[in-house]
Amino acid sequence: MPGDQAKIEERRRLVAETVERVRTIEQKYGVTRDALGSIEDELKSLSRHQHLFGTEEFPNPEPGSSAKLYVLAEDEDGRFPIYLTCALPGGAVRPHNHGTWAVVAGLSGCEENCLYDRLAGGHEPGPARIALSATVRIHAGESIALMPDDIHSVATPGDVPRRHFHMYGTSLEQLPKRLAYDINDDTCAYMEINPKVVRVTHA
Repeated sequence: MPGDQAKIEERRRLVAETVERVRTIEQKYGVTRDALGSIEDELKSLSRHQHLFGTEEFPNPEPGSSAKLYVLAEDEDGRFPIYLTCALPGGAVRPHNHGTWAVVAGLSGCEENCLYDRLAGGHEPGPARIALSATVRIHAGESIALMPDDIHSVATPGDVPRRHFHMYGTSLEQLPKRLAYDINDDTCAYMEINPKVVRVTHA
């Protein structure tokens, strides 16, 4: 088997095994903080295989371009997607929730997560007041988990591109009612469907 094909097969096997273990965790324990902690462990284990997710197979965005979310796995019904998220320094995503659980594990670079408390409203479009509660920076080998209603913003500080795994309970393309928050106007509104998803045959 050619080297490149062997690498693809190994990557697919490890990703598929990770998804199967995560599926079992959710089925057995549901969506709880403890269950997401176990899912974090699975995604961090996958992140140890950095050589399978390099820039030759999954290029970083061009300067001035948006982040890329490479689809590594996704069930036919949109459940249990894993994305390799690649972003250049300086980029940011405004505060938002997911409407599904989310786990992030670092491969390289840094992802800065600002976590927010919901002070008033914010469960549907309209008035919403939130306040910063914590800032967590995720580097290689580190992770964070978010429940469906948790609110966070994301930034890429420093001068190294960010390459992290993002795994969700449901595909971002099937979440039309995620909420994005405006901390200046104290409002929130539905967030646009993510346009950055990239599907490649070698994932």
